[in-house]
Amino acid sequence: MLSEYQYYEFQAIDRPLDADARAALRELSSRADITASSFVNTYEWGDFRGDPKEVLAGYFDLFLYLANWGSRRFAVRLPARLLDIESIGRFCHDECCACWTTGDHAVVDIWRDEIDAGDWVEGGGVLAGLVPLREDILRGDLRLFYLVWLMSVEDGLVEDAVSEPLPGLAPLSPALAAAADFFDIDPDLVEAAAASGAPAGPPDGGRAAATEAIRTLSVAEKDALLLRLYDGERHLGAELRRRMRVDTTGASAAAGGQRTAGELRSAARRLAAERERAAAARAAAERRQREAAAAEARETYLNALAKRGEASWRDVEQLITSRNGRGYESAVSLIADLRELARRTGQEDAVTRRVDDIRARHDRKRRLIERLDAAGLGQPATLLEPDPERGE
Repeated sequence: MLSEYQYYEFQAIDRPLDADARAALRELSSRADITASSFVNTYEWGDFRGDPKEVLAGYFDLFLYLANWGSRRFAVRLPARLLDIESIGRFCHDECCACWTTGDHAVVDIWRDEIDAGDWVEGGGVLAGLVPLREDILRGDLRLFYLVWLMSVEDGLVEDAVSEPLPGLAPLSPALAAAADFFDIDPDLVEAAAASGAPAGPPDGGRAAATEAIRTLSVAEKDALLLRLYDGERHLGAELRRRMRVDTTGASAAAGGQRTAGELRSAARRLAAERERAAAARAAAERRQREAAAAEARETYLNALAKRGEASWRDVEQLITSRNGRGYESAVSLIADLRELARRTGQEDAVTRRVDDIRARHDRKRRLIERLDAAGLGQPATLLEPDPERGE
């Protein structure tokens, strides 16, 4: 078992790494797997020689880190013109999130320490599940930051009276679910937050409103947009959608009616209680099924035993002649089963007489007599002589 495990993964999306960039990154690690779009390394001893913030800001768009002592981190770099850092600030607590600009980019850094998420999971493949979150942010979907706020709620950093920064978390996408799992956010709290969400948009996805807005653009504005498209400018679509989008989230927030942190905590406790009751009910049902199956199997066995008649007592004698603990145990168990059958037919006295006969004939077999005593079969012996055949 590894005493230490650290996993670093960076990913470039907007621009591949050239040869100079890969060479510079190689100076930071001789063992990392470096490609034109990624940097991946694990450490079982030692540490990464670079500053992850500087590496992300200089070369990459996504960063993921985890360590087996419970630290996890996810950071995103985006074009600064497409991110309103002030709006992000209402979600973030400085103990788990930070935002800053560097050149033409903005970076959002999210972390959580001392996570106890049960079985250890290595980092390979985790970042792939979080990649869609960057495009979501570029489109104006800020629910990742709602999860960050929810993490602060769970950690007691948010007062009960504080309202949620968005009108809910629904619908919960696979990438958001992966982020909640990565940061080990209370599933009941996530479910409570996802019980409501932003109101659904127009049936056409807002296309009619966008069409009308585009008609209002001047010829010069349209020409400029087309030239930027011709030049292959990335995120032009996201910028245009952001420009045309009606901010229903802001309108809903201004209108109020959102839940408070205290209400979400209460809802999470109710969900946890319901889940525990459901789990207890399932466990009870499964136990009843097991007991019914065991009872049925027992009945089948006893019916088969009853049909064997005297042959069962010959089996008892054969087991006793084995002169070992396992044979004695099996013999006593079989006698107990025969007694149970006899009780059903009112013939228990006959079994008692046969047990007394066995005890008398084998009274020197101390281990056998002890097992008969423990099973309540016959009268306990008061004085036992050693069995010369077993050295007892």
